[in-house]
Formats: sequence, structure tokens, C-alpha cells
Amino acid sequence: MNEQDVRKKAYAMPLTSPAFPPGPYRFHNREFLIITYRTDPDKLRAVVPAPLEVTDPIVKYEFIRMPDSTGFGDYTETGQVIPVTFNGRKGNYTHCMFLNDEAPIAGGRELWGFPKKLASPSLKVDSDHLLGTLDYGSTRVATATMGYKHYPFDIKAVEASFALPNWLLKIIPNPDASPRICEIVEYALEEVTVKGAWTGPGALALTPHALAPVAELPVLEVISAMHIQSDLTLGLGKIVHDYLAER
Repeated sequence: MNEQDVRKKAYAMPLTSPAFPPGPYRFHNREFLIITYRTDPDKLRAVVPAPLEVTDPIVKYEFIRMPDSTGFGDYTETGQVIPVTFNGRKGNYTHCMFLNDEAPIAGGRELWGFPKKLASPSLKVDSDHLLGTLDYGSTRVATATMGYKHYPFDIKAVEASFALPNWLLKIIPNPDASPRICEIVEYALEEVTVKGAWTGPGALALTPHALAPVAELPVLEVISAMHIQSDLTLGLGKIVHDYLAER
């Protein structure tokens, strides 16, 4: 293989058998369980990187079931999303994510900078409620419950929330472990169809864990619980802030 062939083929690793295909990435029947809660404001500010700014001590703990996603297959993920502002614009910062599928872990980290780690999340209907769980190894780290479809929610309001920008901190090191890339990436959800949305009673329990530290943003008060069914496309990103350019 000559150098021109390498340049032509190289978009992901490994070169001859990439862990994921090029996008776009379309998700059908993507299902969300979102528990919004109030947390400690000092602990929240300590994990949000400037120039992103925290406005309220709010965290959205999300479980997402994705049974049909182009290129990534069938998988589940969970993690914490923090409402923030960037240059006066409201949006969301993804703090941590845990998945059970290699392709979206590799693609999410390498393309956008999603903070993804391998674990065992689950989202299912358990009798009369939705049940979301996260196991890291043999330890139960998170448990979320919500009454199943108790009250319909305004689909237009959900569509408006999906239209907000999303920000990630992308880090890729040099071979000597110094940062090669350190930047804020912005992406959007596109071609969104909200098939249904519901609210109801919800609860969330987080357990301390050294390598899955979701409990470091403690649950002080559950504000709301949301269940959403949708189709959408995960848009590719753009760099909006480069930390290394400031050195």
C-alpha cells in the first residue's frame, strides 16, 4: 500500500478494518429515559470546562435505547448531560457516557469526542414502569425508574429541546501522551421525528464508583422524568474552541 492509498483510506482505525463506517448515522426507534435533577453547584462547576458556563445546578441523567442505528447496530448507552451556555447560547454539555457496543464507543470518541467508556447499561419496561440501570463490571452504579406513560408531554417542547446545540470536550493525545487535540466540538441532532413523549413520577439512585463516578454529581432533588420515542440523525461536528491554539 503506497502513501496515496493510505491517505485515501485513512478515516478511522484500524486502517484495513475500521471499527465503524463513515456516516451519516441514522437512528430509528431511539428511546430516551431522562431524569432531570438538582445537584451540588460547586461540584457541577468543577467538571464543566471553560469556556462553557453553568447557569443552574441541573443535570440530566439519560438512558438511551438504540435498537436500529446505521453503522452502529443495536446498543444502549447512559450518562450525564449538563445544561450550559457557550458564548451566550444555551445548549448541553455531555459529561460522561457508558455503552455496551464497540463501534459507537470508537466512533463517538474519534469523530466527535464523546466521553464514552465500556460498561453494561440497560433500559426496559419492567411491569408498570421504565427501568434504567448501569452496571460497571459487577457493580450497580445507577438505577432510574419512571412510571410508564403516565401523562403525555408536549411533543413540540421536546422537538425544541432536541434543536439545542450540544458540546463535547474532544481529547486525543500524541504518542508521548501530551495533547495533540484538545477542543470543544459542537454537533446537532438532525431530521428529528418525535413519535411520542410522556412524563410521570421518577427516581434516580447513584452509587459511588472509582471508574464510573456518576455519583460525584449527587442527586439532591429529582425535578422531572421524561420518556421519549424518536427517529433522528446524529449530525457530524465542528470545532468551536481550540485550547491548544491559546498556548
